[in-house]
Amino acid sequence: MDKLTALSNFIDNQASSMVDLQSMLTSIPALDPGSGGKGELAKCRALEKWLTEKGFTSLERFDCPDPRSEGGVRPNLVVTVKGTNSDRSIWIMSHLDVVPAGELSLWKTDPWTVVEKDGRIFGRGVEDNQQGMVSSIFAALSFIELGIKPVNDVKLLFVSDEETGSDYGIQYLLNEHSLFGRDDLIIIPDGGDSKGETIEIAEKNLLWMKIKTAGKQTHGSRPDEGNNAFLAACDFALRLHGMIDVFSARDELFEPPVSTFEPTKKEANVPNVNTIPGDDVFYMDCRILPCYSLNEVRKEVKKRAGDVESKYGVSISISEEQAVESPATRKDAPVVTELTRAIEFVYGNKVRPIGIGGGTVGAYLRKAGLNAAVWSRLDETAHQPNEYCVISHMTGDAKVLASVMCGSIC
Repeated sequence: MDKLTALSNFIDNQASSMVDLQSMLTSIPALDPGSGGKGELAKCRALEKWLTEKGFTSLERFDCPDPRSEGGVRPNLVVTVKGTNSDRSIWIMSHLDVVPAGELSLWKTDPWTVVEKDGRIFGRGVEDNQQGMVSSIFAALSFIELGIKPVNDVKLLFVSDEETGSDYGIQYLLNEHSLFGRDDLIIIPDGGDSKGETIEIAEKNLLWMKIKTAGKQTHGSRPDEGNNAFLAACDFALRLHGMIDVFSARDELFEPPVSTFEPTKKEANVPNVNTIPGDDVFYMDCRILPCYSLNEVRKEVKKRAGDVESKYGVSISISEEQAVESPATRKDAPVVTELTRAIEFVYGNKVRPIGIGGGTVGAYLRKAGLNAAVWSRLDETAHQPNEYCVISHMTGDAKVLASVMCGSIC
C-alpha cells in the first residue's frame, strides 16, 4: 500500500472522531467582544489540550493583547509537524472565531450543539471555519499516527478575529512576527464551491466608506431656507454608483467581472416627516478590480464630492471603515499547482482559478508578498441559520490537504 492510500484510509476511518471534535469546538462560542462575546481563548485552550492528547508536540501561541477579551488576549496558535525538508513550509490557515447565531427562531436546532443528520452536521461554525480547521488537523494527524513524515514542515495556523477585520489575527502576525517564508505554500480552507472546483487566487480591492453630509436644517415647507443634506447625499450616492463608467474594465476571473460601487447602510437623520435634514450619513461598499488602485478611486470620489458640495451648498466628509487592496496569486504559483494536483487526484474534478468580490485573509498575505490560495469544498451555508457541514466534504478535504502535505514522497 502506498503512503497516500494509507493516509486516505486513515482519514476515512476518522469521520466520527472529526464529528466529535466539531462538537467540542462548536460548544465553545468564540465570538468577538464587539459582538457580545469573550473572544477565542477558551476555544483555543480546549483545542490545545485536544491536540496535545493526540500527539502533537510542537504548539506555539502568539497572543495579541485585547483588554476586552477573556484573559486580555486574542490567541493565534501555530502547530508544527516536521517534514523531511524544512526549506519551505506548508501552511494551512483557519480561524477560531465564529459569527453570532443570529435569530434563534430560524434555527431548527441549538446552534451551539452539533446535531448529525443525513450525512451533515448542523451548528454555528461547523462550516465556517471548523470544517477547514478539522480537515487540516486530521490531515496532519494521519502523518503522526502512521509514522510518515510530510514532504515539508507542516504548520497549522489557527487565528483569531477573522470575522471582524483580522486586526488581532493575521494582521497582527504579519506586523509583529516573521512567520512566513517567501517560498512557503499557504492554503486557506475558508471558501469554495460545492464541488471543490474553484481555487480563489485574487480578490477585488475593497473600500468601505462612511459619508457624512452636513447642510442646514429647516422646516419642510421652506426648503429654500435650508440645504437638504439627505437630498445631496442621494445625489452623491448615485454619482458614486455611477463610477463604473470611469472604472469600466472587465476581468472574467471575477463574478461579476466588473467593479461595483453600492450604497448600503443608511443612518437615521430627522425623526419627523416635515423637517428637512441638515445632517445625513450613509455608507458605500465598493469592490474594485485589482487593475485599479484605491488611490485612483479615492481621487474620483473626492472630485465627485466637490461637485455635490457646490451644487447643494453642503459639506461632505468621508472616512474609511475598511480599505484593502492586494495583488493576485499567480495562476502558476506552486501553491496553486500543488493544490490543483491534489484536488484533481482526490475528487477527480477539473479545477479552475477564480477571483472573488468578497474579502478573505488571503488579501493580507498577498499584500505582504506571499502567495496564498483559498479553497474548500463547501455548500456555503456560512453565517446562515442552520449552518451545516457535509461530513464527506470534511473527510475529502482532509485527503486533499494530506496529498499536498505528502507531495513528492507519495
